[in-house]
Amino acid sequence: MRIHRVEIEGFGPFRARQVVDLDAYAADGLFLIGGRTGAGKSSILDAITFAIFGSVPRYEGGEKRLRSDHCEPDDPTSVAVEFTTGGTRWRIERSPEYERPKKRGDGMTTAPARAQMGEVVGDSVDWRATKDRDVANLVAEVVGLNQQQFLQVILLAQGRFARFLLADNNDRQKLLRTLFGSRRFEDYERELDQRRASAEATVAEGRQLLSVVLDQADGIAARLPSSSEAQADGEGGAGAATADGPGREATEAAAGRASEDMRIAELERAEQRSRHEVEIAEAAEAEARRRRETAAETFDRLRGERERQEQRDGLRRRLDELEARIDDIERARAELTAARRAESVRGALDGAGRALAAVATAVSAVEGAAERWSEFASGEVLEPADLERIATGAQQRIGEWRPVLAVEQSLVADEEALAALRDEAARAQERADEVAARLAEIPRRRGELDAAAKSATETAGQRRHAEDRLTSATAQLEAAREVARLASEYERAAAAAEEALRARDAADRELAELHRRRLSGYAAELAAELSDGVACAVCGSTAHPAPAERDDDHVSAEEIDAAEERKAHASRTELAASETRREAQRALAEAEAKSGGRSVEQLESERDAAAEELRAATAAAEELKAIESAQRELAEEEQRLGAERTAVETEKTELASRIRSAEDGLEKNRATVTAARGDAESVADRIEAETRRAAAAEAYAEAQNDALRAERAATEAAEALDRAVRDAGFADVESARTAIRDVAAQEQLEQRISTHDGDLRSTKAALMELEFLVLPEEPIDIDGAHAALAAADDARDAAVAHLSSMRQLAAALQDALRRAQEAHESIAAAVRAATIIRDLADAVAGRNMKKMDLETFVLAAELEGIVEAANRRLDEMSDGRYALQHTDALAYRNAASGLGLEVLDRFTGQPRSPRSLSGGETFLASLALALGLAEVVTNRAGGITLDTLFIDEGFGSLDSETLEVAMRTLDGLREGGRTVGVISHVEAMKEQIPAQLRVDRTPQGWSTVTQETVSPLGQ
Repeated sequence: MRIHRVEIEGFGPFRARQVVDLDAYAADGLFLIGGRTGAGKSSILDAITFAIFGSVPRYEGGEKRLRSDHCEPDDPTSVAVEFTTGGTRWRIERSPEYERPKKRGDGMTTAPARAQMGEVVGDSVDWRATKDRDVANLVAEVVGLNQQQFLQVILLAQGRFARFLLADNNDRQKLLRTLFGSRRFEDYERELDQRRASAEATVAEGRQLLSVVLDQADGIAARLPSSSEAQADGEGGAGAATADGPGREATEAAAGRASEDMRIAELERAEQRSRHEVEIAEAAEAEARRRRETAAETFDRLRGERERQEQRDGLRRRLDELEARIDDIERARAELTAARRAESVRGALDGAGRALAAVATAVSAVEGAAERWSEFASGEVLEPADLERIATGAQQRIGEWRPVLAVEQSLVADEEALAALRDEAARAQERADEVAARLAEIPRRRGELDAAAKSATETAGQRRHAEDRLTSATAQLEAAREVARLASEYERAAAAAEEALRARDAADRELAELHRRRLSGYAAELAAELSDGVACAVCGSTAHPAPAERDDDHVSAEEIDAAEERKAHASRTELAASETRREAQRALAEAEAKSGGRSVEQLESERDAAAEELRAATAAAEELKAIESAQRELAEEEQRLGAERTAVETEKTELASRIRSAEDGLEKNRATVTAARGDAESVADRIEAETRRAAAAEAYAEAQNDALRAERAATEAAEALDRAVRDAGFADVESARTAIRDVAAQEQLEQRISTHDGDLRSTKAALMELEFLVLPEEPIDIDGAHAALAAADDARDAAVAHLSSMRQLAAALQDALRRAQEAHESIAAAVRAATIIRDLADAVAGRNMKKMDLETFVLAAELEGIVEAANRRLDEMSDGRYALQHTDALAYRNAASGLGLEVLDRFTGQPRSPRSLSGGETFLASLALALGLAEVVTNRAGGITLDTLFIDEGFGSLDSETLEVAMRTLDGLREGGRTVGVISHVEAMKEQIPAQLRVDRTPQGWSTVTQETVSPLGQ
């Protein structure tokens, strides 16, 4: 994976857009990312991590300060990175969530996080993912590393080197678990523990289930009826239980299965008894059922004869009732026959009535039409043909007048249009006069603008000179003001230097005095250490008759050390104060030179004059722009007015022609309307009057024709009615009308007749069948037979209930025996399975001597590979002295083990803890381990190629020799075309790595990026 380009805007310490071109360092292969502490060197790596994975590790768990604090509300925040992997160049753009001003209205709104990723094709990007989740999936597919692996392989961040080397077993396991995805082994352990608990619970549940089944079976067996055989069986079972009692009271582990076997045997004997009781109950139930069938046959026979007696007597009464209604039925039959004959007269009777009603309506219509026609021809009676001719003539005249009506209706609009044209012509003349007046003003305004432009041009020409004067005066004024401040600072620095010199001299004198007093008190100090019988360190005598005594001003060695430290501090202070004084003196001299020796007041006056001249020149330049714009506008206005004058003249000519044409047309239309109006007020009134006369004539003629047709139809209907009455066999029309019945009445009569006839026939037939049986006239008694049947039913029901109860008991005991046997067998199988699962769970969980679980065992193999890769570099770094080695020794106080690291010192041949290494040795070992870890993780991720590598670590803590070793290692990382970026502010590294990327903080507080590359030879 090669990273080509990083773009940062509004992110971390970077406000303005910064572009880092990493391809510029590809030729050299090694470049330094430098800058002062806090400038934002590590933020470049943060930007790369955020662009690819959407998060920054050092901000996780706290406030996410991704957006730059230097951003204005409208400033954007975004990060982009371009990289190549697998031969394809990709680009990722990402923005975090941040507050921005609303596009509409006041206040702020939250801009959502945004991410997109695409393939770079030429100068364009084919975006393949535009949502955060889709980008994450595509990154996982393309990059092949998760964030932790990426940070361990490509971005070797600050503080991560020694962490892995010095970690304990648990912390090292957490990191390796993340890098190699071994958390699944923890899932295996948890799953196996769950399975073990489940298996043990299954055994316990099985035993509990078996106990419940056996307890239920005991309760069922107690419900079996007592008998000599049952008592014998019960006595045998009780004896067995007593004999086996002590076995049931033993521990479940030793005697549980024997107790279960004994109870299952008791259940088998109870099941055999239940089957015997079922056989006895089946025989009793069969006998009770036979007796009930005999009683039922007797009762059914007697009840049938009694029912037939009751049917015979009922039919006799029903026949008497039907024969009594025969006369009424015959009269209804005659009424129905007459109604059916009258049906043929119904239609003719209705037609005659409708015809007479139509005659009356037509006569009334003729009278009304005649009254309306009298308005136009009073007293004149005309035939329909004459009236139709009158209407036709009126319609012809109306057709001639209708075109003239449209002309009459348009006269007012034509007059209004003519007036509008005349008004428009007047307005056109007014515009023509106005345009002519404005054109006459153009020459005067042009002359005024030309004069103003000449004056502004002369004033604006002094702007460059005024700017130079203002710049020079301002710089000198600032220097003059600085002179006063620096003079004060110099005085303070000089005073401080004098004071520091006096303090140093005092410390010298104090130290000399203490040394003098120390020398004079040495005898007393030696005497204080003498003891009787112990030889003197000076003379060797064991007797000490007159040891020297310590004076009150005796000086100890500690006081001498303290005085020397005070002297050293005073010397350092005096040296720093002298340097400060020299710097203040140099700065004051530079400021005095820049001010030109003039005072602040002189320079302020000169600056103000230059500023005023510059303001005048600037104002003149702005005024000149305005004048030039006015000149252009004046020329445009003159051109526009000329075009407007031509357009107005053309409009005036067209309007005059349209007015003449409108006047001629209006005169012709007025003459045509006058001729067509006649004596009427208007053509419309004349048409309306003629239309009413034609309508009255047509209505009168139509009414007379309708009356004639109605009279002929009435005559024909009366003749048809007479024929229908004779054909139906009625004497006259009134007889036929009386016989008519509606459909519902006829259906009622027919239903009444047919029902009576059917009932009479069926009643006679049924009675005849019963009379042949010769049944007694007195009612037959069935109560005794019914009582015998009820008693037989009770006996049968009792036998059936007893049989059902015995069968249920037997089935329940059979089911309990089956479930008990199955549970007994399943318990044995569950015990075997639980034992296997428990042993496997213990092995995976590390419940063993070394406390090593399966995950640790797998990670230990990975750690051995990491150590092997690290030692290839550490051997060269340490000149063959040190080697890392993996150890699975049991940890302190039986803590988890398996992922230990120790350092083999080949000078002593003994392994020791990594914590015993010196600072520089720890750095080299950590660097070797980090690079080895990166190599193994890369291979596990599919063997991706690492063409770009960043190292952010504390090189400043190394001595020159160790730093040289580290530099040789970094230089070796460039092999194969890899580009390595190192973050450091160590001066020695700046000298040895010419290709640099500097991060500098501006006076405003935000940071910028500057790239310095090494040009190839010959260029």
